Amino acid sequence: MVSFALKHGLRQRPGTLLLFFLGQWLLGLAQAQPEPIDDRAALREFLSHTIRDANSFEDRFDAEVWLLDMQNRLTPFIDTPEERLALLREVHHAATQSELPPELVLAVIEVESSFDRFAISRVGAQGLMQVMPFWKNEIGRDDDNLTQTTTNLNYGCRILQYYLQRESGNLRRALAAYNGSLGSHRYSDKVYRAWANRWRTLPLDW
Repeated sequence: MVSFALKHGLRQRPGTLLLFFLGQWLLGLAQAQPEPIDDRAALREFLSHTIRDANSFEDRFDAEVWLLDMQNRLTPFIDTPEERLALLREVHHAATQSELPPELVLAVIEVESSFDRFAISRVGAQGLMQVMPFWKNEIGRDDDNLTQTTTNLNYGCRILQYYLQRESGNLRRALAAYNGSLGSHRYSDKVYRAWANRWRTLPLDW
């Protein structure tokens, strides 16, 4: 399958990393409303296949320029440079493994949890990307801790990747599905604003 980055012509920055960018926009409150049974089964299979190797992922990119830029933007949410850089490395890694622009994931996290890894929503979604706990049971990983950064990012990014594939690259619809609000642009508009106001590095191709 053609990656989201290639399909939408997201540019790659010469020299250091994949600075992709978006053709459309963003994510949400993972599965506040349950998906239809057939779709839920397909997502369960996708998660089971892609998350099982999460602990063997390796850091394969040289992203100093991106890290220095983004850690300044992250300052309002996280106090220390060390914590900011550690989180950014995790975000960049999980995003690129899932063929998502890292800046998109940062915008989603801002909307979902304001970078509070212990955040819990009124419907029980947990962590940075607000993943619903039932997904652990669905794929047979009951012991996974969704407040743990790597685990939460792997779930959240893979869920969004699945919806992007299902919606044929339509980011607004994928974000709405992730948020459980398919048919509404309210959530995707929030993510777009977060991206435009804080995280973008290249002009957004509307």
